[in-house]
Amino acid sequence: MQAVRTINRALSSVLTLVGLVGAFVLLSVAPARAGENVFVEVTPNSAQAGSRVNIKASCDNDNNNRQSNVHSDAFGHVMLKPDKGFLTGQVTIPGDKAAGEYPVDLRCENGQTSSTTLTVLNMASPSKGPATGGGGMAGGRGTGSLLVLGGVALVATAIVLGMAGGRRRPGAGS
Repeated sequence: MQAVRTINRALSSVLTLVGLVGAFVLLSVAPARAGENVFVEVTPNSAQAGSRVNIKASCDNDNNNRQSNVHSDAFGHVMLKPDKGFLTGQVTIPGDKAAGEYPVDLRCENGQTSSTTLTVLNMASPSKGPATGGGGMAGGRGTGSLLVLGGVALVATAIVLGMAGGRRRPGAGS
C-alpha cells in the first residue's frame, strides 16, 4: 500500500511540474511590443522561402483604422489594412530568399514603431526518397515494436496499481 502512495505522489509531482512548465511557456510567449498597444506579429515566424506569411499589427487602438506600412528585407514593403480592430496583411517570401533572420519593422502614421523577427528557411526538398528497400529484409524487432510493448506494459501496470489502490483492506472501517 505504501508503494501505491509513493507512486501516486511521484505521478502527482510530475504532472504538477509539467503543468508549471506549460504555464511558463504559455505566459512567456508574447508579440514584440513598442508601446502599450503597438505591436507587429508574423505568423508563422519561421517560414520556408516561397511560402506565404500573415502579418498582424496594431498602431494603438485609435490608429488601427488607417493603413500602415511594414518593411523587411525578407519580402520588401507591405501595406497593412484595417481588419476587426487590427492591421493585417499577407505576403509571399520570394523563393530565392537566402535563409536567415530578418527584422520586420512596423511604422505607424502616428510615428510609433515596433519590430519583430522573421526566420526564413531555405531547405531544398528532395526529388524522391532514398532507395532503402521495402523493409522486408529487416530482422528482429524495431524501435516501434518496443515502444508499443512498453506502452502496453505501462498501461497494464497502471491498471493493476489502480485496482490494488482501490481495494479496501478487510477490517478497515469508515
